[in-house]
Amino acid sequence: MTKRKQIAIYGKGGIGKSTTTSNLSAALSDIGYSVMQIGCDPKNDSTTTLHKGKAIPTVLDTVRSRSNDFDKVIHEGYNGVQCVEAGGPEPGVGCAGRGIIAAIELLDTNGIIDDYDPDIVIYDVLGDVVCGGFAIPIRQGIAEQVYTVTSSDYMAIYAVNNLFKGILKYSGSGGALLGGIIGNSIKRIAQKDMIDDFSDKTGTNVIEYIPRSSTVTQCELDGVTTIEGAPDSQQAQIYRDLAQKIVDNKQKYIPKPFDADDLSDWASTWINRILTEEKVSSRGIQKEGGGV
Repeated sequence: MTKRKQIAIYGKGGIGKSTTTSNLSAALSDIGYSVMQIGCDPKNDSTTTLHKGKAIPTVLDTVRSRSNDFDKVIHEGYNGVQCVEAGGPEPGVGCAGRGIIAAIELLDTNGIIDDYDPDIVIYDVLGDVVCGGFAIPIRQGIAEQVYTVTSSDYMAIYAVNNLFKGILKYSGSGGALLGGIIGNSIKRIAQKDMIDDFSDKTGTNVIEYIPRSSTVTQCELDGVTTIEGAPDSQQAQIYRDLAQKIVDNKQKYIPKPFDADDLSDWASTWINRILTEEKVSSRGIQKEGGGV
């Protein structure tokens, strides 16, 4: 890789965005790339599984302590992944996006990313809202590509659609464009079909599907990524495949988001189909278990 690749990964809180991001960073490091992951979520939990389940001091911690030792905001994690947590304001004080603004300004002004010179920088960004500091990786074109993690849950797709509106808004002024959708926690055919259809309707693409897996859950309980905790598992290979696809991906999409009412009508049809599939599957399991 001759040019540093900078990407941002967005997703609704609780959808598995940080799990996906940390496994992606670990997988990229395993296939030979130097990686810096910048957690832009006020919960400061983006990089914990790269640090044996332990949180690291944040950029805002450093700013509040008035320390000039900016190397303290960089912490080496699994396989040399350089980890940064932007942090957030004290409870009840200030804007959650302020941590992202402070982190990016500090890293940029002091040339910290250039000093470490990673091949790939990944910004892990809360995608429930695309405003203020949360929009900086898109609005300022800091990220070369944006990826979004979603399940078939309506609110997750609603958040993605809002993200698409933000990408569209800034696309004409040098903003980051979409690299692709990452479907996460997929266990039904109808869930995959729903995300495929959403992608088709919005003029985008799905770069990978990640199935629901107890392996991921167990590794997180152990405080590690799946790449570290279960390196030979099928799930780990899926993350490595995703890593290689992102390295190779040159596509940049300007999404065509749904209007709010159209999204609701579209989603209702698909959610009914998913519920029907789940009922049929449940009846099949009950019959199978009822034999003598």
